[in-house]
Amino acid sequence: MITRASARYVRVPPRKAREVADLVRGQAVSRALAIMDYCPKKAALVIKKVLQSALANAKAREKVDVERLYVSAVAVDEGPVLKRFIPRAMGRATPIRKRMSHITIELDERPEDKESAAVKKKKKEKKNSKTSHKDTKTQR
Repeated sequence: MITRASARYVRVPPRKAREVADLVRGQAVSRALAIMDYCPKKAALVIKKVLQSALANAKAREKVDVERLYVSAVAVDEGPVLKRFIPRAMGRATPIRKRMSHITIELDERPEDKESAAVKKKKKEKKNSKTSHKDTKTQR
C-alpha cells in the first residue's frame, strides 16, 4: 500500500534538494532517517520532515507493516521563483533567483516472497554455524 506525503513551497533550490533525495531513494525508512540525521545539508532537514510525515501517514493505516516500508519514490519539482536584484557597479543591477521546491515522498511495503524468506533463514543458520565453529576453536 503506497503512502504519500509532500511539502510545497520549500525555500530550497530543487537542484540541491535532488542531491539529498538521491541518497534515500530505494532505502528502508529507518535507514533513510539515519542518513538524513547525518547529512549536513539544509534540504536534509526538510526531506526528513516529509519522510516522518509519510511514516506517520503509513502508521495511521492499520494494514501496514512499518518494518517493511521503504522509500519507493522521491520527487523534487520546481516551485515558483522569487526574483530579486542586487546593485552592481556603474548603476547596473544583477538578478538573483531564489528558487523553491515541491518535495513528494512515497513509501511502499517491500514484498515478502517465500524465496527471500528462505534465503534469509539459510544465511542466518549459516552465520550461526560459523560463530559456533569459532567458539570451539577458542575453547581448545
